[in-house]
Amino acid sequence: MGRSMAGHILNAGYKLHVYTRTKNKAEDIILKGGVWEGTIAELSAKSDIIITIVGFPADVEEVYLGRDGILNHAAKGSVVIDMTTSSPDLAIEIYNQSKGKNIESLDAPVSGGDLGAKNASLSIMVGGDKKIFDKMMPLFKVMGENIVFQGKAGAGQHTKMANQIAIAAGMVGVCESLAYAEKSGLDPETVLKSIGKGAAGSWSLNNLGPRMIAKNFEPGFYIKHFIKDMNIAVTSSRHLGLKTPGLDLALSLYKEMAKMGLENNGTQGLFKLFI
Repeated sequence: MGRSMAGHILNAGYKLHVYTRTKNKAEDIILKGGVWEGTIAELSAKSDIIITIVGFPADVEEVYLGRDGILNHAAKGSVVIDMTTSSPDLAIEIYNQSKGKNIESLDAPVSGGDLGAKNASLSIMVGGDKKIFDKMMPLFKVMGENIVFQGKAGAGQHTKMANQIAIAAGMVGVCESLAYAEKSGLDPETVLKSIGKGAAGSWSLNNLGPRMIAKNFEPGFYIKHFIKDMNIAVTSSRHLGLKTPGLDLALSLYKEMAKMGLENNGTQGLFKLFI
């Protein structure tokens, strides 16, 4: 996702500095004009706006709060935007530490998967200060379409948790539905033409359903990352005193997939448990 998002920013005319832990993942961006930086510190010192999208909350913490992290090297007045799906509490901590260094911070996780990133049609849910959100809106529009300010720091991450909770239980339903169609002797592709346009229609059904039917389990979004998201959602829900039986079921099924060594499948790989 990061490669596609960075490409849109570069194509929009912004000067783009890039850093990844594995340089070859950024080669196509560098060939198009992106400027490679050898460390996070070097990139941070040279950038007015710093955007991150990494794997896990521990990565976010290291990238922002570590000795060689962003907040120890970014200039006063710069803006940091974390688009990783991460912990709401960590987003608040980054915001507070940023304020102490006269740096602006937004948490802005995204939804839409690899297709949304490629097509610049991501949903972007943002927490932080409204005036900074408004200032960054032209940049967000380069990467997404449904861009909504959700409130104070951490609100973007809480919104993403709501998103992932809805997807989690929905994915179980999509798998059960298509497995039923297949087991009953129907043509799943023909079934999808009917139910995808009716009340059962959803992003997961219409975008990942065809991949399930084709037995294409290549990742647009990794199972291991979805498990990470669901674990964050469970923890946040427990702090709120909220019961989440649908989320709990989905998480248990995806953990079963991970135990089978399938954590690098796409999330549609859950279909394997039903066929």
